[in-house]
Amino acid sequence: MTSTTAINSNAETDPDRSIRNAGLTAGIGLLLISALAAFGYFIAVKGLVTPGDPAQTAKDITESSGLFRLGIVSLYLVIPLDILVGWALYRVFSPVNKSLSMLAATLRIAFAVVFMVAISQLVEVLRLLNNDNHLAAFSPEQLHAQALLAINAFNDVWHAGLFLFGLHLLVIGYLAFTSGYVPKLIAVLVVIDGLSYAIDTFGTVLSPGAWTDTATFTFIGELLLGLWLVIRGPRLTVNEPRAHNRASSQAITAAR
Repeated sequence: MTSTTAINSNAETDPDRSIRNAGLTAGIGLLLISALAAFGYFIAVKGLVTPGDPAQTAKDITESSGLFRLGIVSLYLVIPLDILVGWALYRVFSPVNKSLSMLAATLRIAFAVVFMVAISQLVEVLRLLNNDNHLAAFSPEQLHAQALLAINAFNDVWHAGLFLFGLHLLVIGYLAFTSGYVPKLIAVLVVIDGLSYAIDTFGTVLSPGAWTDTATFTFIGELLLGLWLVIRGPRLTVNEPRAHNRASSQAITAAR
């Protein structure tokens, strides 16, 4: 009897520990991604780009090449973190709906692949502005124009991938809303964030002029989810995610 009780106890404890670890991992990963992406994109890349001015852009990047390179490295670091977060969120929400959780993880990993392709365009910028001998046939003006085109290609590919990322957040928001243990306000904000990314993808194509990313103002949903998982993740249990779907059966079990 004692051995049976111990086995049952371990069976109940291990899933709890797994979800707690996954929740904390997802939370830390989301916060790290926010910091790395903000620095890499807004400071190291966008901060050095003057739209429509190849010469000024090339001058700023060349003079701050260390910052630009560090920004590219930070963006590359986002890729494995995205994959890690995709797995961790799958583990956190799989008790709610395993199929949808797998879909969300797949969408995030697919976005990570597209994002890696986009970042390669920034590496091309370094090559164009590095005065390589095999590029001597091109004038500085031509190289500067090609560098700006590569930066624009980075933005285009990245925005295309954001559609996948937006779908990922929509699924995560739905899972969070129906889970019964994630605050519904956070879930709604995540859904709004996902819609914003999807809108930005089509906005850059359909807008006749410059498009202002709406996700710049709605990213708070994913950030709050990360903070909540860091604070609440270590205390998540298997029973919490299942409470929404099996509240009545648990009540009967408790009564017995």
